[in-house]
Amino acid sequence: MSLSADLNIFDLAPVAMWIEDFSGVKALFDRWRAEGVSDLKGFLEADPARVAQCSAQIRVLSVNAQTLALFEADSLDHLVANIDRVFRDEMLQSHISELCQLWEGHTRFISHAVNYTLGGRRLDIQLRGQILPGYEESFARLLLTTEDVTLREEARRAEAHNRAYAEGIFEHSPVSLWVEDFSQIKILLDELRESGIEDLRVFTDVHPEFVQRCMSEIKVIDINQATLDMFCAPDRPTLLQSIGEVFRGEMEKHFREQLIDLWNGKLMHHREVVNYALDGSERYVLLQFSVLPGREEDWALVQVALTDITARKKAEAYLEYLGRHDVLTKLRNRSFYMDEVKRLQRKTLRPVSALIIDLNGLKACNDTLGHDAGDGLLRRMGEVLNGVVSPPDTAARIGGDEFAVLLPGSDGQAAVKVAETIQELIKINNQFYSDLPLSVAIGIATTEPGEPIESVLRRADAAMYEEKRALQSGGLGIRKDD
Repeated sequence: MSLSADLNIFDLAPVAMWIEDFSGVKALFDRWRAEGVSDLKGFLEADPARVAQCSAQIRVLSVNAQTLALFEADSLDHLVANIDRVFRDEMLQSHISELCQLWEGHTRFISHAVNYTLGGRRLDIQLRGQILPGYEESFARLLLTTEDVTLREEARRAEAHNRAYAEGIFEHSPVSLWVEDFSQIKILLDELRESGIEDLRVFTDVHPEFVQRCMSEIKVIDINQATLDMFCAPDRPTLLQSIGEVFRGEMEKHFREQLIDLWNGKLMHHREVVNYALDGSERYVLLQFSVLPGREEDWALVQVALTDITARKKAEAYLEYLGRHDVLTKLRNRSFYMDEVKRLQRKTLRPVSALIIDLNGLKACNDTLGHDAGDGLLRRMGEVLNGVVSPPDTAARIGGDEFAVLLPGSDGQAAVKVAETIQELIKINNQFYSDLPLSVAIGIATTEPGEPIESVLRRADAAMYEEKRALQSGGLGIRKDD
């Protein structure tokens, strides 16, 4: 092929091509070797001026039309005269890689660089160099190609940015996040359906071991920092090795419901569950499950978000407690007591006995010693009744100084024994508070055949007032309505 034909191919090539003279660079290499330089990379990085010194030794001999178009130059002279606008900034750092490859004896090199057009547009370049045959000793002729890979690199940078953004959201989310692989569970459920099973709930009633097997097939791919914090784990390996401590108790029951949701095509669902931190404390959790988009066919990627609702559940439990208990005495309150009376009236269980108790001297104590002292009497009375009464029996504070004990299934004799036990505990309690002893009047009544509960309570209340009058004249403190 003739030289003119070669030049035509060079000029018509669709890739930007340069012919350069690197003989000045070779001369520098020889001088530095003679001066004892062995690590060119370290030598150049120690002083960037040395990189610029190498760059200044390069002479551009020719470029093709594609090069002029790419760098927005009118001619070779125009390009060479403004070469410092093309090769600048990051270019010197990437130039070190090319120089080191030549230093190490390679006749060809490849690197990625950033160039600029004469108009100032940034270009991502994939650069390839080849010492032409016959010039291996002098470096006098190098063929370079500069391929514009800006679009590819911008896409790569965008992908890296998006990945970093997504990973940042995942890692720094205030909610516990788990990425898991449910693909084996999908296979198990598909096999079950193919075998003719139609109702997973019925199937797992008969074969609870299937739920356990599915649980064992979950693969945890990743967890975030909020997960470690929630479950008091120092690191990921520790938490994953202790997963059985986290998901225990009733978790199998909740997981079964998850499986039934998945069986029924609900790839997004949520429920409240109880997990456990590694320190043994309970975590009430709102679990939100979602098969990630694009994985609907194999469930190979699912996200589980766990929101810690422990504080909310405790607040709800406390509010519920307040709705059914007297805060001062820790006994049931009047509202609960009235509901219990109605419940006992509807039940057929008989007999039912009732104790109505009045705390003597509370008003006088409040008037003379103050309400703190009176509250102390009430708290002590609550301690006594809580020490005697346990479910299914009920002890309640039904008024300022009035208490009631409901004893379903207890006859009059059993009710008297409860009253006597109360008096005995009061005596023991008073040994520690001799300056302010507890004193009560107790009325007892037991249902007669067909008698409404309200009637029993009225009789117990009347018996209590009769006993209170007797106490004022030296009575015993327990009165049974006969």
